[in-house]
Amino acid sequence: MAVFTKELELRAPGGKTTVEFTGEVAAALRESGLSEGTVSVFCAHTSCSLVIMENADPSARRDLERFIDRLVPEDDPDFTHTLEGADDMPSHIKMALTRTTEVVPFAGGRLCLGTWQGLFLWEHRAWAQRRRIVLSFQGEPA
Repeated sequence: MAVFTKELELRAPGGKTTVEFTGEVAAALRESGLSEGTVSVFCAHTSCSLVIMENADPSARRDLERFIDRLVPEDDPDFTHTLEGADDMPSHIKMALTRTTEVVPFAGGRLCLGTWQGLFLWEHRAWAQRRRIVLSFQGEPA
């Protein structure tokens, strides 16, 4: 079994958004030369997360973002971790409630995502961020 690792840097312009990067993962899979296996997608941060979500209709992602903002509001008076602003602790909670790692199988050199699925960085902070994503492919060469 072979292993191929690649780092991506993603930018979330304007903050509090989802940024699709399925194409970058697919390109890294081609670069890896692997045909069958899995890719672990890891976000190396504590105030954003990863999500596999619908990529056809952006309103699905906007609804998800609005829902989690209602679930974890920025104006909670019980939060004490506010050193970096009102969105600091809510961002950490949102990350803890979601995921920082996704594992996706691939076969025939292609990601096995469903028709409407995409990989997204889910930025929870209120301003633009640069985020490091680590891809670790394990599988059989083509």
